[in-house]
Amino acid sequence: MADESTVQCVADVQAVLGEGPMWVSRESALYWVDIKGRKIFRLDAANELKEWPTPVRVGSIAPQADGGFIAGTDQGIARVDLETGQFDLVLRPEEQLPDNRFNDGKVDRQGRFWAGTMDDLEQDATGTLYRIDPDWRCSIVDGGYRITNGPAFSPDGRTMYHNDTARQVTYAFDLSEEGGAHNRRVFLQFGPGDGHPDGMTVDAEGCLWIAFWGASCLRRFSPAGERIGTTRLPVSQPTSCAFGGPDLDRLYVTSARIGLDEKALEMQPNAGGLFMVTPGAKGLAEVPFDG
Repeated sequence: MADESTVQCVADVQAVLGEGPMWVSRESALYWVDIKGRKIFRLDAANELKEWPTPVRVGSIAPQADGGFIAGTDQGIARVDLETGQFDLVLRPEEQLPDNRFNDGKVDRQGRFWAGTMDDLEQDATGTLYRIDPDWRCSIVDGGYRITNGPAFSPDGRTMYHNDTARQVTYAFDLSEEGGAHNRRVFLQFGPGDGHPDGMTVDAEGCLWIAFWGASCLRRFSPAGERIGTTRLPVSQPTSCAFGGPDLDRLYVTSARIGLDEKALEMQPNAGGLFMVTPGAKGLAEVPFDG
């Protein structure tokens, strides 16, 4: 298990709310977003950093099989072409909830995009988890969330994990081949002093890695829910993690500086940066959205 000596800041972008890291194998590059700062970042294998401003707040992005990206935004689900700067809204399932926005989202092993919404004021439990199929049909999967985060998928694609960060709970669902999510159950419940489970990913062994907002760490859990390791980070608000690199043996971690006062920023000057951990585990290649 990694310790602080194996953690390095690889992009000190000072994101207000960094989120959604995603390794895009076809480009050998990592993408991530700054939701509140309205930016998308790209760091390639040569450590060249590129960024794009966004006309909307983007909570998550994932590559599409035919090029470009699908994104969850504060306006709905969009097709994105970063080279032209085009953001085409395709789905607006929550037009009736102007204070809601899409937050975290991921593609499952069958090429479907799963993304959750949340009350941007972080007060009401108006969050919903949606599934977007390759034909762009949008289905409600689960509801009543305060802050949706994740999801993450087991190596065989049969289990999905999803967080309600505000309630400090990680749920597990059984997934069918057709994309049905059933048998929601509490997989992990956290309490005072644990921090809040934020973004997460699964490694090749089926273990779940969760970034803990407010706890300065990543924690690794076995498929049975046993905590098997902790990686300390030099920032208090890690937000999500994703495996990347040519051998998928690097773990990239996004972070946020939102809400930190001057004293806190002096103690963690790289808050909002992108970090890289050498975890001693390997990830799985992400599947592009098949739409």
